[in-house]
Amino acid sequence: MSQNLDKKNLDKNFKLMGMSAIILLVLFLYTVYKSSDHIQTGSYYFGIIFLLLLLSFAIFARFKQDKIKKVLNKNKFEEKSFSSELSSVRESKYEDSTININAVSSNIRFKDVAGIKDVKSELEEIVDFLNKPKKYIEHGVKLPKGVLLVGPPGVGKTLIARAVAGEADVPFFYQSGASFVQIYVGMGAKKVRELFTKAKASAPAIIFIDEIDAIGKKRGAKSNDERESTLNELLTQMDGFEGDSSIIVIAATNKIEVLDEALLRAGRFDRRVFINLPNIEDRKKILELYLHNKHYEFDLDKLALETSGFSSAALSTLVNEALLNMIKRDAKVLENVDIDLAKYKLEFGKKEILILSEGQKNILAIYQASKAYISKNEISLFDESVKKINSVYPSYNELLENIKRYLAGSIGVEVIKKEKYAVNSNDLNRAYELANKIVVDYKMAKDADVLINDMSNELRSELSQNAKEINRLKDIIIQNEVITFDDI
Repeated sequence: MSQNLDKKNLDKNFKLMGMSAIILLVLFLYTVYKSSDHIQTGSYYFGIIFLLLLLSFAIFARFKQDKIKKVLNKNKFEEKSFSSELSSVRESKYEDSTININAVSSNIRFKDVAGIKDVKSELEEIVDFLNKPKKYIEHGVKLPKGVLLVGPPGVGKTLIARAVAGEADVPFFYQSGASFVQIYVGMGAKKVRELFTKAKASAPAIIFIDEIDAIGKKRGAKSNDERESTLNELLTQMDGFEGDSSIIVIAATNKIEVLDEALLRAGRFDRRVFINLPNIEDRKKILELYLHNKHYEFDLDKLALETSGFSSAALSTLVNEALLNMIKRDAKVLENVDIDLAKYKLEFGKKEILILSEGQKNILAIYQASKAYISKNEISLFDESVKKINSVYPSYNELLENIKRYLAGSIGVEVIKKEKYAVNSNDLNRAYELANKIVVDYKMAKDADVLINDMSNELRSELSQNAKEINRLKDIIIQNEVITFDDI
């Protein structure tokens, strides 16, 4: 029917064009006849020629209209095909950019995750709440809406979240922060809404967002509009359900310092669980777990001691590489030669794994022992944080004490080793940042460098007088890879 309509329209246009040309030609000739005495240029004759050409084209088009229709219909078909193809491409991109949100059931339990004793105790009440919500609701208790797992890569943050879901036996919704970052404006926010809608429909449930810093970075003048809208939607959704809704949001990051403050305030991710690299006891338990039902002939305690700085993921890779080498040897028992070769591959193939020599471990132990002595707090060998005084209205002396805690490690190594070492630049940067804040923001001093020098000299004197105590703590942390309150 549309083809007949096009044919009628085309015939009508040809007729109108021919009639217009004839009428214009008659009017033009009449004008020339009446005004022939005033013609002084060739414009009139040019007009006649143009109108004759127009009339000739109309007559030609009338006789060749069938061929013209075929050409026009072909072009129109190609244009429609291109438009439909373009639309299908856009739709496919749009469909690809949507999340295929499906809950999964986790078969991982806390017994499958070794070396996280402190973390387990913190998360057990989350599990208990998901299993027995009435016990808490009848007392008016509301658990945190969000739990933020903070730690370096490879320490098992995702595995821990899956273990919580497995222990609670609830649906587990996993998404990475990068999956919310989209080219199309508004798509990230739409994905967040879909995620929370499905989780609410499946409550009790756990939402786990891995690498949340991909969408949760601090907002500012140079921020990405799409990422900001996604973050705003996440904040809105977390405000949109109560603490008794049986939905727990767990997120993981290794860059808590870059997260927007709105994410960290009470009512959102208000519980933080810090997961450090495993100490010697943790590594032994992790190795025992990975070597379960495996035949091996090497000293497990010695291997746990030699793998300082390994994360649980690195230990898993170590055991796997050793097993691969065992298979290449056509053997059935893991031996030291397999472990040594695996460690060699990890040391030179994966630079992110911190493998320390005895001398390097000794320097780091002095650094951490000095921090533990000054702060009077527990600390592990690979703990990069500093326990500082947190006060709403800090005094001048409290601010100076925090500077001392940041500088303690560097000064301690300088005092004990009689030489300066570059160990942790983050602590030094934080010390200078705090000193500048005292000068610029609080107006409590005139020169940040003078503050740093004064605190450094004070530390040198205090640590020199207590060098034996620093060495005692150093020996403890080398042996146990942790200094507890009882050791200080």
